[in-house]
Amino acid sequence: MSGISSASPLAEGLRRALPIVLGYLPVGFAFGVLAVKNNIPPSLAVAMSVLMFSGSGQFVFAGMWGAGASALSIIAAVFIVNLRYLLQSAAESPWLAGLPRAQRFLLGLGLTDETFAVHITAFQNGWQRSLTTLFVCNHTAQLGWVSGAAIGAFCGELVSDVKPLGLDYALTAMFLALLVPQCVSRLHVLVALFTTVLSISLKAAGMTQWNIAVATVLGASLGTWLMLRKARCEGTPCDFAASTPAPASNSATSLSTTCTEEAES
Repeated sequence: MSGISSASPLAEGLRRALPIVLGYLPVGFAFGVLAVKNNIPPSLAVAMSVLMFSGSGQFVFAGMWGAGASALSIIAAVFIVNLRYLLQSAAESPWLAGLPRAQRFLLGLGLTDETFAVHITAFQNGWQRSLTTLFVCNHTAQLGWVSGAAIGAFCGELVSDVKPLGLDYALTAMFLALLVPQCVSRLHVLVALFTTVLSISLKAAGMTQWNIAVATVLGASLGTWLMLRKARCEGTPCDFAASTPAPASNSATSLSTTCTEEAES
């Protein structure tokens, strides 16, 4: 993604959102189907997509709801799964500094792994901030997710199994597409591999959804330490805004989570 785009802010937002929407439609459809099969009313499944807008959190909610888990357990599990958004918000905050609190709040409501990835990559490549582009991308992406969930929820009874359609792999494929372009240096590759292996290892060792948060924190910390060490050795200042491994670590842990969830199912 180049630092200077000739497209209008509206067109740029739609351009960023298009590949996300292509991924969200089938994954949202799969969630809608799963929600209905776990005795969640279609209207509630759509409402969750509008108000909650958290793919992994919604899948966890649907699975635990169907298993008869308590409300407190569901809330705790969804909270743990979504802890990574704290790191993503912190990584994106330098470029949003100076905006009114209400605008930052509204942008935060549209924060997902995918919108974070495209926005942070653009910022790192010198893109000049445009609220129109940010909001258009975020809301278009959510519209794609809500549309997919609505179709799956209200038409899900027509589909007995989403696996033959390949919909169960859509989320993993989308995370792969987001992760690969971010690995622009050996440091990014190292952080991505380390975080992925650590997350999967923690999951295999019996850790619950905390594996996502722990692996992300440790992966980002490793990348930061290596950046500082390299800067000290070279005697140059470390520019975190220009090169941060956080996006790679977040996409890597999200990817590893979807892989382990698919293996379990």
